[in-house]
Amino acid sequence: MESQPLLRGSSARSKLPSWTLFLAVCAVGIGGTFQYGYNVSIINAPTQHIHRFLNETWTNRYHKALNPDLLTFLWSVIASVFSLGGLCGAVVGGSMAIRLGRKGALLMNNIIAMLASILMGISFPTGLFELLIAGRFLIGINSGVGICVQPLYLGEVAPKHLRGGMAMGSSIFLTGGILMGQIIGLRELLGEEMYWPLLLSSSCLPAFAQLLFLPWFPESPRYLLIDRGDELSCVKALKRFHGSSEYGREMEDIQRESFALDGVKAKKPWQLFTDRAVRWQLITVIVMTMGQQLSGINAIYFYATYVFEQAGISAEQIPYVTLGTGACECLTALTCGLLIDYVGRRYLIIGGYLLMTLWSIVLTFSLTYQELYPWVPYVSMTSIFAFILSFGLGPGGITNILIAELFIQSSRAAAYMIGGTISWISFFTIGMLFPFIVNRLKQYCFLVFLLECSSMAAFLFFVIPETKNKSFLAIKKEFHKLNFGRNKKETELYERRQLHDGF
Repeated sequence: MESQPLLRGSSARSKLPSWTLFLAVCAVGIGGTFQYGYNVSIINAPTQHIHRFLNETWTNRYHKALNPDLLTFLWSVIASVFSLGGLCGAVVGGSMAIRLGRKGALLMNNIIAMLASILMGISFPTGLFELLIAGRFLIGINSGVGICVQPLYLGEVAPKHLRGGMAMGSSIFLTGGILMGQIIGLRELLGEEMYWPLLLSSSCLPAFAQLLFLPWFPESPRYLLIDRGDELSCVKALKRFHGSSEYGREMEDIQRESFALDGVKAKKPWQLFTDRAVRWQLITVIVMTMGQQLSGINAIYFYATYVFEQAGISAEQIPYVTLGTGACECLTALTCGLLIDYVGRRYLIIGGYLLMTLWSIVLTFSLTYQELYPWVPYVSMTSIFAFILSFGLGPGGITNILIAELFIQSSRAAAYMIGGTISWISFFTIGMLFPFIVNRLKQYCFLVFLLECSSMAAFLFFVIPETKNKSFLAIKKEFHKLNFGRNKKETELYERRQLHDGF
């Protein structure tokens, strides 16, 4: 059965996705970036319960108390091995997307999540904390693959005029996963000590949901035609996604890109570093992914509890107030999804970094004079929510979308592998260095993030073009001057190829 628009009428057809497209976003999101957000979030609630489990297990096994330093080390391993798994997932995610297809890679990825859930669930009854470490590593791999392949799929199935809003599905499900993890981790649900193994193993539910629903949706049409050369399946997929009366325009766009590639196979990540035609696209991806992780969003969550306490909120109520930060991120992702195809990517990401620069200044002053006036903690609390909103509207929502848009089909999977690797390395590095930065600089750590955010805004202002409503080939042409400069010979060769591609 062919897909129908969400609303009837020609204007609605041009502005809204079909039901098939909308449900496909949900099907890939629940087992993709939702898993990342959910598993980052749920580990916070049972921290003290896992500490007790480690102490009891060590005492029963070795008949002596666990050294506090060793306890800290074991907990650090449990928390940080997720990042190591994510790095491994990012490295293999692109290869999986090429060999198995975007849809096939996501389906296979759920098997890893199921195994991880089993290991984490049985760690307590078996008394083996090693299984908990192994489970966290595997769920990290699952998250790394999901955060790499899901934006790839969404960027390829979406029509040009809806590409930004649909690709925002990655951020919406990620923030939704964080919020859901915060809710499930409350004392009234699975936050009690007896339930922590069930809490950690609950990540099997999104995996099961994706295994149930995703098979009903088509593979990426671009992958089917350009990578596999299967035109019949591509046409069938486009008709499912866009309807028989609307698919022609998308088919023409895919055929132009396929003709431009002229049989070029998918590139490996290391090949992008030697390809001058994508030099500045690659630099942009590396800078953007590092900037996103090093922007100070982790510092915001670190200081949130302290600021809430200073504002007079009791320790028992802080977990419920912290839900507000998760809800704020989720709401911002939804808002960004509505704005992105109207305002454009460039304005949102540069504006987001500039606003984060402003709130870093305000937070530095308000945290410095936190105890001077009774109203200052409320300024700090407002600034925290404002910083989260700015992050969600800018780098939090736009970065992954731009990675998909800056590259054509042959380079896109490799670009996601590089971007994902840089992102996970930055995530791990900031996790290791952040406590030392805070201990040394205290609230003045936001001056470091102020410089980082303002530098990112300046870099993006001078380098990145607007990609709204542009084909992937048109975006590639935007980077031509940056990549080749004034080299006349290479410019002529490039223009001849573009002329050839146009026919």
